[in-house]
Amino acid sequence: MIYKATQIGSPSYKINKNPDFECDFPRDGSAQPLSSFPARKLTPQKSRTFFNNRYKDEAVIVKPIRSLEDAFNRCQSLGMRLSRQRRFILELLWETGEHLSAREIYDRLNRQGKEIGHTSVYQNLEALSNQNIIECIERADGRLYGHISDSHSHLNCLDTGQIVDLHVQLPPDLLDRIERETGVRITDYRVDFYGYRPENVPPEVAVTDDRASVSS
Repeated sequence: MIYKATQIGSPSYKINKNPDFECDFPRDGSAQPLSSFPARKLTPQKSRTFFNNRYKDEAVIVKPIRSLEDAFNRCQSLGMRLSRQRRFILELLWETGEHLSAREIYDRLNRQGKEIGHTSVYQNLEALSNQNIIECIERADGRLYGHISDSHSHLNCLDTGQIVDLHVQLPPDLLDRIERETGVRITDYRVDFYGYRPENVPPEVAVTDDRASVSS
């Protein structure tokens, strides 16, 4: 379901990431469910997911994919055929919750007895990521694919290579300050965190109490 929300008497407002899809109008904490707004059909190209987004004038919110069933439904709503191979890939990504390369997806599916060819894996990953049904992360050593498709942040573990999905909401006053200092209106953001597990921190890496501070 796609909802339209329009600015109401406030310079800006934020969309919360809770399941009720409530949004604040304005920043004084007053809230109104988005379901009370008139719905309208929009093409995927004109829609934007609501995570971490701050809108001006008009916001279009697409219901995010929160389950494997949601992913199947999104495929069908976009007119994408839910082939056996496409289902295999989506099921694997949702079951593992990991970020996998095309080769890893191919190997794991075939080890499970789900026969699928290299070409089919690549073609389906391309189609799913192009429609924002799955995530595609570009890395120096190749692409990785994950099941969360809406805007979110990552924690990158430097000693294991693991990528953990996070939903981070920066303080509004920090976003306002960045906008004032840069003159750029922020509509979305993704934060990448990097670090080591405590037992693997290299001795040359100094961790201080002010590591989370922001310079003025």
